[in-house]
Amino acid sequence: MTSERSRLQEIIDRFAGKKIAVWGDFILDEYLYGKTRRISREAPVLIISYQNREFSLGGAGNSVLNLKALGADPLPLGILGRDESGGKICGILRAQRISTKFLLRLADYQTPVKTRILAGEENTKKQQILRIDKEAAVPESAPLKDRLIRTLNSVAASAEALLISDYNYLTVQEDVFAAALPSFKNAKRPVTLDSRYRLLHFQGITAATPNEPEVEGALHIELNDNLLILKRAGDLLLKSLQSPALLITRGSRGMALFEKGKQPFLIPIHGPTDIVDVTGAGDTVISVFTLALACGASFREATILANHAGGIVVMKKGTATLSPAELKASVSG
Repeated sequence: MTSERSRLQEIIDRFAGKKIAVWGDFILDEYLYGKTRRISREAPVLIISYQNREFSLGGAGNSVLNLKALGADPLPLGILGRDESGGKICGILRAQRISTKFLLRLADYQTPVKTRILAGEENTKKQQILRIDKEAAVPESAPLKDRLIRTLNSVAASAEALLISDYNYLTVQEDVFAAALPSFKNAKRPVTLDSRYRLLHFQGITAATPNEPEVEGALHIELNDNLLILKRAGDLLLKSLQSPALLITRGSRGMALFEKGKQPFLIPIHGPTDIVDVTGAGDTVISVFTLALACGASFREATILANHAGGIVVMKKGTATLSPAELKASVSG
């Protein structure tokens, strides 16, 4: 085994028990399964016979589950409604022996739910035919912001990193971020960011992990698979975010790591390019990247591990996680 592989294995061995705070938007994913019967007489739509339903965690919750599967001790921090959906999220977390004490529950907030309806013939693979989103923004409230700041500052004393998962439901607020960031910086804890629509709103983080469409949206450009434009975009984001590093995920084209004062590190996708399902892969990437940094990995080492992890989960159906054993086997090659 090469020295680089040995080093990566050692980093994975340090994952166990690492306390990683995850601040973001927690979403309940609901899956309704049914059997297709016929076309309705009332309208040109399918009639589906209901069979069963399942629940899982989306948004920041998927990063929490990824960290747990990797052996870490995730600390979810966010806002839920005092509703059935919020209760289901807490129930899923508790079933995984994940603490819910940093989740604030509000009576005037509706927990976001994404309901996916999947149907097909008997004994055939179910296909998603419809998605219904129940969405609500976190209310603007000075007392709530104070509670979030106090909670984040409290968590900073014990967490070994902060992962921010922003799906634009406004759990992650800029003034709260600005007030809490010094606690993590003073403790020399890495702070990573995955923000779907507000990439440039959180300056001073350790590293962000946007995908190419998020980069294009933030900078109002088109990358067009052009490496020169990609490098310019990476340099501009690095400067705008005032961060030491930036990791851009590129789908089947791999990843691009930008570090202050260094040439970009371009890495091809690990494994086959005939991807099965990219759902939740970004959550896996930032989870492994953050966890590796918390274990003392360099940005380059964290990128290599995240690339291996992403290559594993995109070959699995649905929102998937991976184990330390799977990651170690992939690194061993």
